[in-house]
Amino acid sequence: MSGSIIRSLLIVIPVFIGLFIIRSPFFMASESPAEGKPWADSPIKLLTTPQYETKKTDIFTTGATHMALLHNAILRGYNSIYLQAPHVQPADKAAFIGYALTWYKFVKTHHDDEEATLFTKVEEVLGDKTIWAQTHKEHESFLGGLAEFQSYLSSLQTPTDFSGVELQRIMAGFQEPFADHFHSEIGTIAALADHPSAPKPGSPEAAAAALTFKTWGKSTVTKAGTLDVVPFFLLNLDGTVEEGLWANWPPIPAPIKWGLTNIAGAYYSSWWKFSSCAGGKPKELYAL
Repeated sequence: MSGSIIRSLLIVIPVFIGLFIIRSPFFMASESPAEGKPWADSPIKLLTTPQYETKKTDIFTTGATHMALLHNAILRGYNSIYLQAPHVQPADKAAFIGYALTWYKFVKTHHDDEEATLFTKVEEVLGDKTIWAQTHKEHESFLGGLAEFQSYLSSLQTPTDFSGVELQRIMAGFQEPFADHFHSEIGTIAALADHPSAPKPGSPEAAAAALTFKTWGKSTVTKAGTLDVVPFFLLNLDGTVEEGLWANWPPIPAPIKWGLTNIAGAYYSSWWKFSSCAGGKPKELYAL
């Protein structure tokens, strides 16, 4: 290796390390929520997973459980935005807008991917085109409010124009149907275990159905955005719930999970101070 390359590395590596220390979520403040202080478990109530509640392990209970864990990350995101919005200081408004728009992207891509991929594949497994009729109606009930949320944040002339009170007003307008759907869908999926055409445990059809849920769950977040949606998701996961049963969920190797959170997450580092969790544990909401 030539001397010039070594000299360049001696310059670049410390700079990279310095930027990582400054920007990585790994070094983000992560104090536990103070007792009695609002946290991201309200105003929308978080879900109890069907697997924890019923102890069943069939493919639809398992699929509904993993969906519930994903939904809880979205609900913590909603709650963290709703609670912090009126308290964001002027210097933090641009970062908060980025955080809130990432939540929108997360929800919208999740919805679109369900409609385009997951629902269709489950219909094929069960040979039934009617199973999602109520779910489609639930989706329609909050999409208008979700679009207003995105339109407001995207049309601000400058970050200083942001009003947390106005954002709360918009969110309150679709909060009830949004919460109803994110809870109801879990029951809808779990109930498919009793469908007349549900695959028998241990059958090739059951294995194929399980793979459908697993493949969809693995891809739906990562393809939404590695530098924004993935860190948002991971930094709104609470691994302490339900007796720590989901501390290692999602089931990806720890070094990869760490890298997605702390290296990919360094790109939009200023956004993640508003997240509800760090290292899989609840943290105090920054703006409160």
